[in-house]
Amino acid sequence: MTLNYRSLPAQLPNPNALGAIVALHGWGANCDDLISLAPLVGLRNYQWICPEAPFNHPMPNGKMWYDLQSLDTEGLAHSCELLSQFLEDLPAMTGIPLEKTFLLGFSQGGAMTLDVGLVFPLAGLIALSGYLHITEEQLQEIAHESLPPILIAHGTQDPVVPIGIARNTREMFDRLGITVAYEEYEMSHEIRPETCDRIQAFILEHQAK
Repeated sequence: MTLNYRSLPAQLPNPNALGAIVALHGWGANCDDLISLAPLVGLRNYQWICPEAPFNHPMPNGKMWYDLQSLDTEGLAHSCELLSQFLEDLPAMTGIPLEKTFLLGFSQGGAMTLDVGLVFPLAGLIALSGYLHITEEQLQEIAHESLPPILIAHGTQDPVVPIGIARNTREMFDRLGITVAYEEYEMSHEIRPETCDRIQAFILEHQAK
């Protein structure tokens, strides 16, 4: 089984692309959801690829990486495996190396970004209103490797993934000596234009020269 995806521009590979942004949607959305971020982030010379989670959500046309309500650990493991394979296959699809590819996710997609992306040689990880599944001990085992740059952005009024979760994640990275870019915004469970501006700045800062 492979992940369905949508890309922008639709052409793959895109010979004019400087890099790639892989965007992972949240619980109940689908591969069309984060394509709308592309014009807001404004990096026209980047290829956007939006994979779709493998499991059906009760919402019409909705998908999920795993069932939040039942804490489906088997589903999470399956999605992590599929996403890992997708990332391994991505350079052949896009013509863009992983070192020029950013992995971005919102909410449940933000959790997938941190869970899977830490072990890949990516240009950077961007977790929006996300969270971390792995324990501090598991993170410590990974931390001896060279990790990608990380941006965590979260809303202080988020009722779905409370801001305390983001702060705890940042503190966990800090305890292990892992530097992360961390931003809080006065917003709910959402992505605002100022967040997109920060994403653009992060990508421009860490894009491969």
